[in-house]
Amino acid sequence: MPGTDGSAVIRSTLRQQIADALRDEILGGRLEPGQEFTVKEIAEQYGVSATPVREALVNLTAQGLLDADQHRGFRVHEHTLVDYRSMLEARGLVADGIFRDLAAHGPRRDVADALLSVRRRGEEASRAACAGDLTVLIGYDLRFWRELSALFGNPYLSDFLHRLRVKSWVCAVTHLRRWCENSGGDLRGVLWSRHTELVDALARREPETAHGIVVEYNAHSLALIERLAAA
Repeated sequence: MPGTDGSAVIRSTLRQQIADALRDEILGGRLEPGQEFTVKEIAEQYGVSATPVREALVNLTAQGLLDADQHRGFRVHEHTLVDYRSMLEARGLVADGIFRDLAAHGPRRDVADALLSVRRRGEEASRAACAGDLTVLIGYDLRFWRELSALFGNPYLSDFLHRLRVKSWVCAVTHLRRWCENSGGDLRGVLWSRHTELVDALARREPETAHGIVVEYNAHSLALIERLAAA
């Protein structure tokens, strides 16, 4: 990965850049569950001082993506299927609250316009899912849900849902990428792709329909990851 010039940005921004880059490395499977590294190794990799790196790693640890070991540095957290089930349940509960709120404020022009923008993001996510392009899908899927949850107007809830979705993708991507590498499997037609249907249900002010779509999504995701984990 390319280095980052620490003199060009303030420390807090640099810390966030490093945290984002490491998160993407985990999502991309280049940092695998259980893999260990030190502050010094990451600082040398990015060509920056140890302080923003340590802060970034502590941040990712607080998000549950890394584990800290006082004597050995940090390691990528290893999520279990039990963790994954709990994440799906939690994000489903949060989504239901958002759906009810969006349905209640459906007539507002600003919400309707924003849903059109979110739908375009969903179209990109759906195309990536149908093509089996996992890397592109993850990026668009996270943006889709971030923009959708932002319409709820509660930044704390939106941030909580975003972190949940990042963690659930981290858990899922391990099994998806290993399956592709070990069996030569193709993800086309395997990944969930009903993003636009979900937005359309919300635009029609049908929270129960949206709820049903997400229930199907979570069931599909859990069954897929359980099957791949068993394999």
